[in-house]
Amino acid sequence: MTAGHGLPERRPAGIVTRGVAAGIDLGVVLGILGGAYLGLLLTRLLLSPQSFSFPDPGPLWSIASWLGMSIVYLTGCWATTGRTVGSLAMGVRVTNRRHQRVRWAVALPRAIACVFFPVGLLWVVLDPNRRSLQDIVLRTEVVYDWRQDLDVVTA
Repeated sequence: MTAGHGLPERRPAGIVTRGVAAGIDLGVVLGILGGAYLGLLLTRLLLSPQSFSFPDPGPLWSIASWLGMSIVYLTGCWATTGRTVGSLAMGVRVTNRRHQRVRWAVALPRAIACVFFPVGLLWVVLDPNRRSLQDIVLRTEVVYDWRQDLDVVTA
């Protein structure tokens, strides 16, 4: 189905698509954190092999790292391409209401809201336009968009 200007019509993504994308993104963030931990191990081993020990970051540091990395990852992806790895895999993109890429000033609070209030995603099930609470408050939308060309999206 196409819109009047010859581009495919943008349908809002539902809860299953968004949930799968979020699960993939969680795996990406955990992979980044795991890689950072391995890098720390390697650095410590190279700098002092005789007194090497595994660092114990503790639960507070681990949770803070995960929250921070999640916010940085989501903000950067949404503000630059509108897609995370999960949304790329599921064929969706975060845009503003004019179907343009979201600005950094919107991507950051959206990422914070998604990380600290993920249950807001469930509103997609109740909203006739498939918007999460974060989408409603920040005037964003998550739409199906398989195209790779960002210029087409922001035009």
